Amino acid sequence: MDIVSELKHGKRRAIAKAISIIENDDKTAKVLIKKIFKNSGKSVTIGITGPAGAGKSTLIDKSVLELKKLGYKAAVLAIDPTSHITGGAILGDRVRMSDSTDSGTYIRSMASRGATGAISLSLRNSIRVLEYAGFDIIIIESVGAGQTEIDISKIADIIVVVFNPNTGDSIQTIKAGLTEIGDIYLINKSDLAGANQLFNAVRDFIGMSEKNPTILLTSAKSSKGISEFAKKLEALIISKKKTKKTQEQSRLEIELRDIVLNNVKNKVSTMLDSSKEYTKYLKKVQSKEIDPYEAAGKISKLFK
Repeated sequence: MDIVSELKHGKRRAIAKAISIIENDDKTAKVLIKKIFKNSGKSVTIGITGPAGAGKSTLIDKSVLELKKLGYKAAVLAIDPTSHITGGAILGDRVRMSDSTDSGTYIRSMASRGATGAISLSLRNSIRVLEYAGFDIIIIESVGAGQTEIDISKIADIIVVVFNPNTGDSIQTIKAGLTEIGDIYLINKSDLAGANQLFNAVRDFIGMSEKNPTILLTSAKSSKGISEFAKKLEALIISKKKTKKTQEQSRLEIELRDIVLNNVKNKVSTMLDSSKEYTKYLKKVQSKEIDPYEAAGKISKLFK
């Protein structure tokens, strides 16, 4: 049985192998995507982000079990902002998500490698693998930090932002980063001191925005608010499915442009490496005979 047939049957070893191909073997990945592409675009993706220590993994663990009760089959892709070599995030996530893993949830850690374009490419295609394997909900977990979130907000259908009163989240933190992308905001670990104050701050700064997001108090530890959160997610899932086709067409346009521009960039880079004219103008810039803009204009004409 080949890997595509095994994927179709939801075989976990095949899923793991396929995502490894996506991450590490560009040539084989293209062959794989060609075989499964027609069956992609049907799942709903949920991005769950927030500061380290906000309790996202435990929250996902409990929420996936609630979603399963509602009839959904979920997989989790955890973006590892650290080393891809150590595998520490994989172990940590699996330990914290032990309940949902035992019940059939597929969890995979993916390295960010500090390259946002690479995140997009790997994520898009890993989502396609999981869709083909029969998962109708795909959760993307990431630490709320900078460009990664912007990338994920372009890929996920629903964005959930998790805050935690114990990590020093303040009004300034809320204002600084994640105020515009969320559909749902959770004040997790709500049994801790300061949770109600943080809830009020989020409501004041975010709740009255044009997007009108949901704001909830949750505690993954005690399961407080988890059932309500799952029901809010279900309502958004049903809503997003209605606009899924239009959304996917827009995303495919962005993806195609990204791939074309990347191909052109690589082609031009290869041509520059072997161009005598490029070397000539580079030396002129280095000796300050001409400025970089004039040199770039002359070099660019070579590709017309």
